Amino acid sequence: MTDLTAYGAETAPAPDDVVWDLPGEGPQRTALLVLPHAGGNAHAYAGWREHLPSDVRLLIGQYPGRGARFAEDLPRDIADLAGPVAACLPAGATEDLVVLGHSMGSLVAFEVVRLLQAAGRTPRALVASACRAPFLANPAVVHPERLDDDELVAAIKERGGTDDAILDDPELREIVIPSIRADFAIDDVYECPAAEARVDCPVTVIGGDADPVAPAASLGRWAEVTDHAFAEHVLPGGHFYFQDRLPEFFAVLSSVIGAPAPITEDSTAKNSGSRSWK
Repeated sequence: MTDLTAYGAETAPAPDDVVWDLPGEGPQRTALLVLPHAGGNAHAYAGWREHLPSDVRLLIGQYPGRGARFAEDLPRDIADLAGPVAACLPAGATEDLVVLGHSMGSLVAFEVVRLLQAAGRTPRALVASACRAPFLANPAVVHPERLDDDELVAAIKERGGTDDAILDDPELREIVIPSIRADFAIDDVYECPAAEARVDCPVTVIGGDADPVAPAASLGRWAEVTDHAFAEHVLPGGHFYFQDRLPEFFAVLSSVIGAPAPITEDSTAKNSGSRSWK
């Protein structure tokens, strides 16, 4: 597990390049940190802002090798993905924080929770989506090192989650393929020792009933990482089940982050306005 102090001012990228900060209007009662899937980027989850209550601060991790971090070295292990995110969370974000990841992002989320926990800032809850429990070997390895670009693109399309127009455009594909290869290589081999796979907060897991990557029958193993409350939800769909089930997905998420705070004259007076996406 990476030490947060390893990411000092001299080596860390700009914090707002690592964690996108998309608050709603008015006072923010809680924050939701989202960690993208393998090959994913922060922009893919920015649209979640419109589905969240206005008093929930949306934070999205951006991994090395994409967006404003394109020039950085590609990630080599889970620490390269989780460490900078944990170190670059904006001020006040961990006071009431829910951490969510999708697919490989669930493993990154798990490691972010462990880092914050070690620093005495344990999040309120962890939400894992479409992913094996962190102490289990990957049942759907991709072996990107064995695939040429066309074969890797075919594997990505089979899973879904990436715009085919990007993968079919030669110039855009050349840009995204290196980070996709790096992420899948990390996801292929990640396995946290069972004795260390623990978080000190409630855990919720969500998945699709027809997901071949993270079968619904295996999702319950996430219960083994916590002594706190555990909830499991299975929705219709495949690996990116939520894309076609946004109302149901956000209904489940609402059960974790809680209902919006009531509007009062005092809260209206404190309205600070919303910030634009980067």
